Amino acid sequence: MSNQQFPPGWDEAKVKEVLAFYENQSEDEAVIEDEAAVEPSETVMAVPVDLVPKVRELIARRQR
Repeated sequence: MSNQQFPPGWDEAKVKEVLAFYENQSEDEAVIEDEAAVEPSETVMAVPVDLVPKVRELIARRQR
């Protein structure tokens, strides 16, 4: 990882630490982490790329 640019506060050791964490995480732990990141009133889904602008438009309209 020579000549890498890292975000502020990050270095090669931090990157290796985060990689090791996720590489050693069980599938159950990953699912729990993913579910905790989503609000109960939200969902995560795959959207065809060509529909993304329309979905964003609908979300923006709803937030207004």
